[in-house]
Amino acid sequence: MPLKFELCPGRMIGGNNPCFIIAEIGQNHQGDIEIAKKMIKMAKDCGADCAKFQKSELEFKFNKKALERPYTSKHSWGKTYGEHKRHLEFSHEQYRELQQYAKEVGIFFTASGMDEMAVEFLQELNVPFFKVGSGDTNNFPYLKKTAQKGRPMVVSSGMQSMETMRRVYETVKEYNQNFCILQCTSAYPLEPEDVNLRVIREYQKEFPDIPIGYSGHESGISITVGAVALGAKVVERHVTLDKTWKGSDHAASLEPEELAELVRSIRTVERALGTGVKRMLPCEVPCHDKLGKSVVAKTAIPKGTELTLDMLTVKVAEPKGVAPEDIFQLVGKKVTIDIKEDESVTEDAVDNYGKKAKA
Repeated sequence: MPLKFELCPGRMIGGNNPCFIIAEIGQNHQGDIEIAKKMIKMAKDCGADCAKFQKSELEFKFNKKALERPYTSKHSWGKTYGEHKRHLEFSHEQYRELQQYAKEVGIFFTASGMDEMAVEFLQELNVPFFKVGSGDTNNFPYLKKTAQKGRPMVVSSGMQSMETMRRVYETVKEYNQNFCILQCTSAYPLEPEDVNLRVIREYQKEFPDIPIGYSGHESGISITVGAVALGAKVVERHVTLDKTWKGSDHAASLEPEELAELVRSIRTVERALGTGVKRMLPCEVPCHDKLGKSVVAKTAIPKGTELTLDMLTVKVAEPKGVAPEDIFQLVGKKVTIDIKEDESVTEDAVDNYGKKAKA
């Protein structure tokens, strides 16, 4: 199993590769293909890696009674839930048009397949990867069929237990090596105390051979940036052109300015993560040269004196002397010159202590 793999043509995820940022347009396009195109362009302009939609074949996702039930919410686009969903659903031809537009703009394009027939269409559309929404994460026949198609997969984990996620991992892994799991809590908008970012660490322990990511529905960007600091290799956030628009997802979505700031902040945090190797860096040398401390003589020390700890102290000194962390190594050694009170104790002033002796 790879800790990194090619999620989209020429774009690796995992390892030291940049976090892959998915702008989830979902159905925030209001059923208007021109708005959808504006959102694709917005995602590209803000620096996201991928514009993502949600594709359903409604008769395969919902049963008849679910589609016929009255839908009187202020967010409704129809009298029944079926009318509402049909208003928001793009046709196959419209999806091809959006895919072509994303190609022209220069951003990756995919969708969550919200049912098995939608996945079949997305396979035909040749999307770079399949996104599995939380509602299908425990749908094991769906997972198996999707994994068998061999495309990379990004699997959200809202509403699931760790036990279920272990089954998900094993199910997908049997047929498909290239997938990642996203920590997710399915609430819109999501309160900070329900985010549970520590699950990212638990997933990293449970599934150490795949990348782990985060799909967020909270307000603002700070929590998502925190997820990247914890090691998220893929992040997904809903986006909108206007949070006040009709539709329950808009309130939990990022407007363009927020998305752009999220991308900038993630890239800054990635630069700040570093290598994990602790050492003095070149940028610290000026500070060390100015304020770094050395061993100095607390009293006058005549040539030939055997050093004791009470003869020594530590100060910012000129010239630089023995480093403070080595003060105990000086005890018992003799000085080869007279050292005045408050003078630096340099390496060459101590018998058998110079660089050659230490080597």
